[in-house]
Parts: sequence; C-alpha cells; structure tokens
Amino acid sequence: MNHAPLIVALAASLLAASCTMGPDYARPEAPAPAAWKELPPHKTAEPADTQPRGKWWEAFNDPVLNDLEERVVAANQTLRAAEATQAAAADERFIYAISSTDIAKYDRSTGARVAVSTGPAKHLNSGFLAEGKIYCAHSNFPRKPEKSEIMVLDTETMVLSVFKEFGEYHGSLTWVVREGSAWWCNFARYGADNAQTVLVKLDEQWRELGSWTYPQPVIAKMGNYSISGGIWSGGSLLVTGHDAKLIFKLRLPAEGKVLELLDTLPSPFPGQGIASDPKTGGLVGIDRDKGQVIFAEVRP
Repeated sequence: MNHAPLIVALAASLLAASCTMGPDYARPEAPAPAAWKELPPHKTAEPADTQPRGKWWEAFNDPVLNDLEERVVAANQTLRAAEATQAAAADERFIYAISSTDIAKYDRSTGARVAVSTGPAKHLNSGFLAEGKIYCAHSNFPRKPEKSEIMVLDTETMVLSVFKEFGEYHGSLTWVVREGSAWWCNFARYGADNAQTVLVKLDEQWRELGSWTYPQPVIAKMGNYSISGGIWSGGSLLVTGHDAKLIFKLRLPAEGKVLELLDTLPSPFPGQGIASDPKTGGLVGIDRDKGQVIFAEVRP
C-alpha cells in the first residue's frame, strides 16, 4: 500500500495550521514629533553669511582682542599672490602685487584680493607708491629696440595708464623712485652688455642731471641679468638683482661716474623689485617662484 500521498497531505495540513496559530499581528504606534524639542537655552541657528569676514574680531568690541589681532597680522611675513612675479608695493591697508601685465590689490589684514588693474601693459617692473598712485617701471623687453615708460596706477579706480614715455633711452627701465624733487630711473642692459646698466637722475622737467653705472663686484653677481629693484633709504641706495638673495648698499661717488659699493647684505627676497613698507618701516618684495609677497626688515 502506498502511503506517500497521505504523508504529503498531512504535512501540508500541519504547515498551514502552524502559520495561523496565535492572535493577528498589529503594528504598534510610534508617533514622531513635528519638530525637535530641546531644553533652553537652545535656539534655532541664524546664519549670517552676509556679514563681513574681514576683521571679524572687531565684532566683539574688545580693545585688547583688537590690539592682539592687529599685532598678529603685522607679524605675518608673507602673503600669497599669484601676480607676485615682478615686484610689490604697499600702503597702510593694501598690498599691490606686480606681474608683467597686471597689478593686483590685496587687503593686507585678510589676504583677500580685492581688485586687479585695467589697462594694457607688456613688461611691468618695480613700482613705488606716492599719494595714492603707484608709479611703475615699464618696457617692451625683450623686444628691440628697447623702449621704456613710467606707468601710473590709480589705486582707487585701478586704471593703469602711461605717465612718462622715454622711447629709446639708455635701455629697459626696471625701477624708478622719486626722491626729493628728482626722479631716479634705472635702465638695464642684459647679457654681455649688462655693465652698461645705468642709474639716471632727472629733474621735474625730465632733464638729465647725472648718470652712474654700477661697480664691477655688483655686475659680477648679475650673471646675464641686471639690476631689478632699488630704493633710497637713509641716504644710501639699496638695489637688488634678478634672482640672488642679496641687497647691495651703494652711494653716489664724490667724483666719477661709478656708484660706490658700501656693503652686500643678505636678503629674504630672491631678487626682483623692492619697495618701502610704510606700515612696518621695512621692505616689501617677492618670491616669484612661490608666488609670495614678502615683508622684511633689513638691517644694514
């Protein structure tokens, strides 16, 4: 007698019975609150993204904090600036990074770039700031014949324009400063001719009052390059080359047409243009490879 069908039917009957044992399942209620509740003093966040992010510490109206933060900012020795490839200049509030074609304005308290110059330029060099304007050496380097101008930047409008055209005159203008009533302009030569680099003094009508070349120990440090930056400081002339971390301290000779070398100083700047920093009393320059403006005190 074959009992297989009877066994299968019995198993199915037991399985169905096991699935229906016990009371019907009812899912418990789990109500969620409409809003998260927190004991005081919790309050809903109120983002203030429109508030200024500059001198944030001034929002606390704490004179001690203000003083500390200003001292920290003043102690910073570098500022990132992609345009810092030729030189830099500074006033109390802003840093100006100079490239061949542009001058960028940076807030020195935050490091933020706030404006970039407009107006054509080919090869800007060292610049200095006076009465809200930056006067910047400019040339057509490396084109021939060499032609030079002084460009001027209005730091409010950031418009760059020609201030003085020299045309073909001594070489490529690499730095210019105003000292007293005279303009001091450095016209560079390069390669085998770099010993012909000359510092020219001009009056307010642009009449030449004198010219001087550089001593051989200075030229020997230039390689195929030339003098890139210069300022008057305490009656002495401080000049830089193209890439050496050196500052040459010179003076006008009592006689003759060659500047006198007084000292060679270690420098934090790998060459290029330099300028006075009115806020620190030191110098401002650049490290072009790092894209940095550098602030430094040079102790002759």
